[in-house]
Amino acid sequence: MKVLIIEDEDLAVRKLQKTLHSVDAGAEVVGITDSIRSSVKWLEENQAPDLILMDIELADGQSFEIFDKVEVNSTVIFTTSYDEYALKAFKVNSVDYLLKPVQKEDLEAALDKFKRMKQLLGTAEGNGHGQLNVDSLVKELQQRLQPKDFRKRFLVKQGQKLVSVEVEEIAYFYSDGRVNFFKTSDNRKFIVDYTMDELEEMLDPDRFFRISRSFYVSIESVEQIHDYFGNRLLLNLKPMVDKEAIVSREKVTDFKKWMGK
Repeated sequence: MKVLIIEDEDLAVRKLQKTLHSVDAGAEVVGITDSIRSSVKWLEENQAPDLILMDIELADGQSFEIFDKVEVNSTVIFTTSYDEYALKAFKVNSVDYLLKPVQKEDLEAALDKFKRMKQLLGTAEGNGHGQLNVDSLVKELQQRLQPKDFRKRFLVKQGQKLVSVEVEEIAYFYSDGRVNFFKTSDNRKFIVDYTMDELEEMLDPDRFFRISRSFYVSIESVEQIHDYFGNRLLLNLKPMVDKEAIVSREKVTDFKKWMGK
């Protein structure tokens, strides 16, 4: 297996080489580049390797730019320091990622996946389909990592007039039957004309967490957390809420991680 390493930190390169050879003694590092420019040049002048281990953040920009400048006919495993939450849905098809510092067992799993895919697709010499096209997946990954513009305010009815409420003022959102509401930190209550699923796309996940199908709470609104039957959690929110705020069983682990960030 011929491998190209694209990484701009010397220490990271040495560690990656060592980890790679401990996982696959037969792996041959055929090139090491440290920038978009040098990587494009290498790919233009050399035969496509079987695999590229590619850091996302390089000194001269994000490595995604490489795909805009040269055709990449290799499987790619990204190495990155990005939060796993942003990438957890992306371990698909011909693109994988590893969080830095790269661990032996993670690299081993990624290489096993790569080898299985090559077996399924066959070799390039055999049927012309051995090379794995990554362009569309890289574009999707790039979109995932772009800073998202979350909702800053909501326009809601107050009697006969409309008022604009800043998201920072909102303590939590909740559903009461078919109607969705939010309460502000100073205990004002408004109807909001969005579904809980739509709100999930609008709100910053660092500040808001969906604890169940009918509740979305801000970090500032959680006053107390209590164990609740069925391996769930019961929250005391501020201001007080009209119904029980219960963290569903499947959300408990993620909720605890969110509260501990």
